[in-house]
Amino acid sequence: MQKVDKNALGLVVGGFMAVFHLGWIILVGLGWAKPLMDLAFKLHRISLDYSISSLTLLSAIGLLVFTFVAGYVFGWVFAAIWNKFGK
Repeated sequence: MQKVDKNALGLVVGGFMAVFHLGWIILVGLGWAKPLMDLAFKLHRISLDYSISSLTLLSAIGLLVFTFVAGYVFGWVFAAIWNKFGK
C-alpha cells in the first residue's frame, strides 16, 4: 500500500475546509445564509428559532484560520494512521 504524504494531505484538507468556510462567510456577508439554512432545515423537517449574527473581519479571519488548522490536523492524523495501519 502506498504511503500518504502527511503534510500534503493536511494542506489539502485544511485548504478545502477553509475554502468551504470562506463560502459561508460570503453567504453571511450577502445576507443569504439564513434563507439557505431555513431551506435546509425545512427540507429536513426541522423547526428552529435561531439567528445568524453578522461577522466582523476579525471573526471571519479567525474562522478561516481555525478551520484551516483543524483540517490540517485532521488530514495529518488521518495520513499518519493510514501509513501505520493501512494495508
